[in-house]
Amino acid sequence: MYLRNVTQNDVDAYLRMRCDPVMMKDLGGPLPSEGIADKVRRDAEEAAADTSWIRMIVPDPGAPGVVAGNVCIWAHGEGGEPLSEIGWMVLPEFQGRGLGRLATRALLEQARDEDRWGDVHAFPAAANGPSNGICRSLGFRLLGEIDVDFADRVIHSNHWVITPASDLAP
Repeated sequence: MYLRNVTQNDVDAYLRMRCDPVMMKDLGGPLPSEGIADKVRRDAEEAAADTSWIRMIVPDPGAPGVVAGNVCIWAHGEGGEPLSEIGWMVLPEFQGRGLGRLATRALLEQARDEDRWGDVHAFPAAANGPSNGICRSLGFRLLGEIDVDFADRVIHSNHWVITPASDLAP
C-alpha cells in the first residue's frame, strides 16, 4: 500500500466515495454528482500546493491506477481556533483489509516526522464502528460526542484527538 496526492484523474473514485448511499450512510446520505469534478480539481490544487494532505490509497504498487479510497489532513477554523482534521474513506470492496488504518497511520507518521499539523482531530460518525475503531487502535483520545457540519449536513460524531509527536504508538 502507498499514498499519492489526489489528481484531477480521481473523479471516478470521488464519485464512488461521495455519491454512493452505502459509502455515505453515516454522513447524511449520498452527495449529488454535480460539483464532484470541481471538488476533485480544488482538492488536487490544495494537495499540489501542500496546503492540505489529500492522498489516495493505492493498495497495490503494481496497479497504480486502482485506488481503495483516500485519507486527508487539512486545517480549518473551529470556534475561531485553527484545527487540524483527519478523515478517510475506503471503498466497500477494500474494507476489512486494514487499509484505512494503515493509510491513516502512514499520514499521521508523516505529520509526526515533519512536525506539522499539531494535534490532529477526527470526527467519525458516532455509529461508524470501523472508523471509531481506527481512532482507538491508533491511540487517539476520545473527547466526547459532538455534532459537526459535513457538506451542509449535521452529523452526530465522536470527537477524537491525537498528538502524533507523542501519542502515535510505535
